[in-house]
Amino acid sequence: MPAPDLVTAELTLTGRITTASNATFLGSISNVPVVYKPIAGESPLWDFPDGKLAHREVAAYLVSQVLGWNIVPRTWLREGPLGQGMVQLWQEQDPAQSPVDLIAADNMPDTGWKHVLEGRDEDGSLVALVHEDSPALRRMAVFDVLVNNADRKGNHVLAMPDGHRHGVDHGLTFHSEHKLRTVLWGWLGDTLTAEERAGIDRVSEGLHGALGLDLAELLSDEEIASLAARCDRLRLAGQFPAPSGDMPAVPWPLF
Repeated sequence: MPAPDLVTAELTLTGRITTASNATFLGSISNVPVVYKPIAGESPLWDFPDGKLAHREVAAYLVSQVLGWNIVPRTWLREGPLGQGMVQLWQEQDPAQSPVDLIAADNMPDTGWKHVLEGRDEDGSLVALVHEDSPALRRMAVFDVLVNNADRKGNHVLAMPDGHRHGVDHGLTFHSEHKLRTVLWGWLGDTLTAEERAGIDRVSEGLHGALGLDLAELLSDEEIASLAARCDRLRLAGQFPAPSGDMPAVPWPLF
């Protein structure tokens, strides 16, 4: 049986994700489950006043593809029941895995995890924000630096049963000003691996070819130039950056 045409086949809504800040629906295209975010349901933010959140989500997917790390599930623009919007293949994550977590501050594992920050919960107990120390999350952290992700919350990291990690919710990306807000700060100052450097090079080179042409349909010239500059800075530094600027370094809420 041939695969359905995910761009033109009918998109049927099956539910709504009510916890999302913008209109977000579950849907189906010929029995293929998807997430659908109509442009008409976007709420402009003070630091992203021009909207285009759906376009940024697609741009993030294109960068992910050029990196070659399969971070962002397949994402595209198409018409739907509520007009044009972003559509993304639904990912069934493993609820038993928690790549990013809040734990008691005195219960930090000896190995396999990175400590990000500490604070107090609603009961006044000291807790720590931690994330796993894995190649998959390292690659996601590199990706977030490149796309200038302003909203990498813990629940935006999807744990796949096979150990792969997907990143979702990339509407707040590609701002021309520094906006990096993420829970993945555990490798601050660590040297980039050869694989990570090669991925950055693929994006830099792609901006002079097909990637650049595709992004020109989704982002402004200034945003694309800023992406190129971030690639150059990260490649030159050769290590994970530290937080900078006056903005908070982590999103709120964290999850």
